[in-house]
Amino acid sequence: MSRQSSGMIGDWAEAQRRQQRTQVIQQREAERRRRAWDRDVARGEREQQAAYRQHREVEARRRTEGIEAEVSALRNLLVTGCRATAFRMASLVQGEELEPFRPGPLAHPVAIPLIEQFQQQSSGIALGSYRRAQAEREAHAQYTRAFQKAQAAETRRRQQLAENRQQYDRWAAEKLAAIRAHNRGLRELAGRLRAGEAEAVVEYFSAALYASTAWPEELPRQVSAAYDQAARQLVLDWELPRYGVVPETKSVRYMPSTDQDKETARPAAQRRALYRDLLAQCVLLVVRDLYAADEFGALDTVVVNGFVDDHDPVTGREAQIVLATVSAERTAFAGLRLEQVSAVDCLVEGLRGQLSARPDQRTGVRAGRRPGEVGGVVSHGGQSGNGEDEPDLFEMDPIAFENLVAELFRAMGMEAVTTQRSGDGGVDVEALDPAPIRGGRIVVQVKRYRNTVPPTAVRDLYGTVQDAGANKGVLVTTSSFGPTSYTFANGKPLELVPGTELVELLHQYGLRGRLGGGQASQRTAEPAPSADHNVLGMSWSGRIALDVCALVCTGNRVLSEDHFVFFNNPRTPDGSVRARAHAEPDKAALEVAFDSLPREADRLVLVAAVDPEVDPHADLAGFTDARIRLLEPSGAEAGRLEVSDGRAGETALVLGSFRRRANGDWDFVIGGKGYRGGLEDLLREYGVEVA
Repeated sequence: MSRQSSGMIGDWAEAQRRQQRTQVIQQREAERRRRAWDRDVARGEREQQAAYRQHREVEARRRTEGIEAEVSALRNLLVTGCRATAFRMASLVQGEELEPFRPGPLAHPVAIPLIEQFQQQSSGIALGSYRRAQAEREAHAQYTRAFQKAQAAETRRRQQLAENRQQYDRWAAEKLAAIRAHNRGLRELAGRLRAGEAEAVVEYFSAALYASTAWPEELPRQVSAAYDQAARQLVLDWELPRYGVVPETKSVRYMPSTDQDKETARPAAQRRALYRDLLAQCVLLVVRDLYAADEFGALDTVVVNGFVDDHDPVTGREAQIVLATVSAERTAFAGLRLEQVSAVDCLVEGLRGQLSARPDQRTGVRAGRRPGEVGGVVSHGGQSGNGEDEPDLFEMDPIAFENLVAELFRAMGMEAVTTQRSGDGGVDVEALDPAPIRGGRIVVQVKRYRNTVPPTAVRDLYGTVQDAGANKGVLVTTSSFGPTSYTFANGKPLELVPGTELVELLHQYGLRGRLGGGQASQRTAEPAPSADHNVLGMSWSGRIALDVCALVCTGNRVLSEDHFVFFNNPRTPDGSVRARAHAEPDKAALEVAFDSLPREADRLVLVAAVDPEVDPHADLAGFTDARIRLLEPSGAEAGRLEVSDGRAGETALVLGSFRRRANGDWDFVIGGKGYRGGLEDLLREYGVEVA
């Protein structure tokens, strides 16, 4: 009995030992797996951190390379400009080769059916005479119907072909007449230039400066000029770039310890020297462009006064401050090798000109001869003073406003006339663009509005374009357009010109006009946000180009089209939400005065959509690591809000919305809903009518 009990205890003890060994093995295996998992997580984190650091370092190098490229372009402005092709009047001559008449499908006659096609083919089965006669009658009836239908279609084709040919012949005759008139005007201008006619000389050389490919787009091109026929001297004031054109930053380096980019400032002496050199290059390049364009031998001397539009440090008032001036004779200038000179030494020592010692502090020099001393001054581009002497487009007489728009089209190189006040068919100005292929007849409607132009006006213009057989319709207004208008115009021969763009065009072509106080035409830096506005700065990873927009809503319905803030409507009517130029590290920015939002509004919805003009095939797969920085009016960062990543196939996304609570506070609710149909699909959901 005792041996049996001892055996049972031994078995039990052995089972316990086996179970303990199994548990130990399992614990060791679990510990091994946990350590392996921890190693994998740590390795993943290190790799992720390394990838992030590499990305930030690459971005910092990219910014540095961009700055260096800017500086290199400024240093080599004169050398690059001297390689540009000289302006010639022949470049303005238009060829008489017109696009041929293309009838398209109308060129092919309609196929006329044959009776044999309808006669029933015998398949070896004999038909009775009655059935055969019945089949023949049915076949003949089918043939008759098909023949009559084909004949009618052919008649319509020939009529449409004849109408299209007549329209083409009329268009070709008008186009050819306009081209010949343009070329005839150029021949007349050449004769006036050879005769030294002052007005012709000023217009021609002003055009040469504006058409010059030597000047980067970011540099100003404002000129006032006059010609002294007796002295064969052209005298002009030319706008120079401001000090801010030279980058303050020399390089950018990513600092992993603080996870921030560190900008190294460019030494003040280096920046000042680079700016002086740039001003000297600009003046020399103006003289070079003028003499290079003088194929008629009209110039013996050129006087250039380079100025900046800025606040006079003495009076504090807006003024033209002359920073460089030179009087360059043709014989002296012809002996220079501009690609090899030191611009400052060449201007000051070689040509005996003057250059400000401290242009960064707007220290002026005594100007040479000014255009006003010669008489017959013609100005192009930009504006002087603060704009208060310009006519207010809102207060302008309607007929005078139409005449101004017609004058703008003429300044752009077109033929343009205003229509009669009655029976104009909805057309205020008719223009003819002489440009080959893309040109043609243009009908223009003018709306001197203060409120947003309704979409019906755009639809009416499209109907007018079709009824008049015009190539394009243009709607010009002193106000703005809503998203429905832009959506309807997309893909159609329509162009919408809002008030801000109109003012820019007027100034670009030497005409005058402002909107109310003239704020739309001022060329100033982006102002700081007002005391009641916060800045919402949006950033994301990837190079995807996005439009960031805002909708002021009650629930999921936008208050009105004017409360949809986007690139063509930069602010709400009350200014509580408005677009703003962004600053690094943000890629887009908005200003919001939450306390000033309309009383009925209970949410501000932020959305992003792929810019189809930049990349029509992109989606939001590259929209990652997105966040919103909430900045105080002082610029201090008050917080960061994370938003959802984008998804492949989607082209618009709700980033999130600020929602008004019962106590008046605003809370942020993350979004994330995407749309495959882009901004149009998103807007429909918020009640914006999209045609």
